[in-house]
This record gives sequence, structure tokens and C-alpha cells, in this order.
Amino acid sequence: MGVPIETGTVSGSSLFEDEVGYRVRREAYALPEASFTPDEMAVLALAARAWQSAALAGAASRALLKLQASGAQIDDVAVAGLEPRVEASEPAFLPLVRAVRDRRVVRFDYRTRGDGEPQRREVEPWGVVSWHGRWYLVGHDRGRDATRVFRLGRVVGDVTARGKAGAVTVPEGVDLRAEVASRAAARSGGGRAVVRLRSGHGGWLRRQAEPAPGRAEVGKDEDGWDVLALPYSDLEMLADDVAGLGPDAVALEPAELRAAVVRRLRAALAVAAGGRQDGGRAGTEAQQA
Repeated sequence: MGVPIETGTVSGSSLFEDEVGYRVRREAYALPEASFTPDEMAVLALAARAWQSAALAGAASRALLKLQASGAQIDDVAVAGLEPRVEASEPAFLPLVRAVRDRRVVRFDYRTRGDGEPQRREVEPWGVVSWHGRWYLVGHDRGRDATRVFRLGRVVGDVTARGKAGAVTVPEGVDLRAEVASRAAARSGGGRAVVRLRSGHGGWLRRQAEPAPGRAEVGKDEDGWDVLALPYSDLEMLADDVAGLGPDAVALEPAELRAAVVRRLRAALAVAAGGRQDGGRAGTEAQQA
């Protein structure tokens, strides 16, 4: 729980002699007196609940414990029924957050939107931002001598921190979210995809979909699956969603989306099969049939 416990004996005591005792020093874990409104504490409690990453969940819980120890009270009624969730499962997330905190230069391999080989990048990190369910790093790319935005899911391998702490200076007035939003919009181009969904699955996709034009009535095909048209702004994000549904979704159009889903399914099957690529091809072909 993040509370230090001291062990020791009471010197000069005739009652306990050498018996080991335990002590918690309040000043070792408690913060100075802090004042928060009920609404502010409700927001902090929700923030602590939100993290699903094991490493960050522990830190969030310890932070909340320290606030409570300082006298801050949480109104459980104010946050009842609200269960926010923030995923931070990318391996690069924690190393990059630490590099931003320590203001250290980082080096990593990065895969672009195409299928080419990952490229080595050396970046002065300014911040890590969540945007539409994905995490991005914003910083200065030394190799290109320009501001760049990197999607954490495309970082390949380990992130290595280089140089001394404090070497990175974040430009004054930089808006990290605006950088991510503008570059995501410039890259996306957008489009419309056609996806088959098994009945009862893919609810979050259905909410943004419509029956595909030119298909059977009510968007049904001959097998009873729903065929939907999905407007998208980021093809890679849509491929993540379709592949995540496994055998309950099939990408039909465009060809780039099918290829992106196939790539993800093959990678997942290769891991499950211990690296046997034959199983990945067979399973993918069956899913796309």
C-alpha cells in the first residue's frame, strides 16, 4: 500500500526486552495538510480508478492513500456507478512516461503505416498524450530536426533513455493535444470500410455504422451476418478493432484494411502457436473466407 513499516526493539524496556515491534510513522507517508472540495476529490478518485496498467494502478492507489491520510475525504456517493478505464498496455508507455518526467532523450525503432522495416528514431520527448483511445508521444525528432508525433503501438522493441536527466527542454506554450489532433487529421484522409459482423458482436462498431449500400436487405448476407459500412478516419485503428473481434468479424473492403487485419491475426496466431507461421496462414485464410 506504500506505507513504510519500521521494525525494532524498545531500548531500556523491562516489559518487552528484545521483542521486535512494529511502528508506522505518519510523517513517512502522509502529505502536509491538503484542502480539496468534494468535487475535486471525486475527480481524483475517478482518476485513480481509471488506470488498468498494473504499474500505474499501484501508483494511483498510493497517491490516493496519501491524500486520504492528509485528511481529504472521498464522497463515495459522488462517484457511484462511474467506472472509467484507461488502457496503457503498450510496452513503450512506461519508459516514455519516465523519459518525459526525467527530461531525457530516448531512442527506439518505429514502424510507419506501411509494411517497411522499422526505422531508428532519436527523440527529445515532450509529453505522452491519449487521443481517441490511442497513446502518442510528442517530441522533437533529432534525425529529422522537426516536431513529430509517434503512436506508441508502432514502437518496436525496447525504448532506451540516453544522456543526462534534464537535457530536454519543452518549448514554452506547446499544445501537445493540438499537435496530435492536427497530425492525426493530416494523416488519416478517411474513408469508408465494409465489415461483416456476427449477430450480437461488435457493439461499439455498430454504433457508428450503417447498412452497407448494395447489400442484401437490412444489411444481412446469405449467412445471416450483418454487413455494415463503417466511416473511419484512421485505418489502423479500425483494423485493431476488427482484429480484436477474432472470428466474429471479417474485413471486406478496402483491401488495405483486409491486409492490416490479416497482419494482426497472423501475428497473434504466431505467438499462440509458438512462432509457427503455418498456423497463422491457415487461421487467417479461414477467417477471411
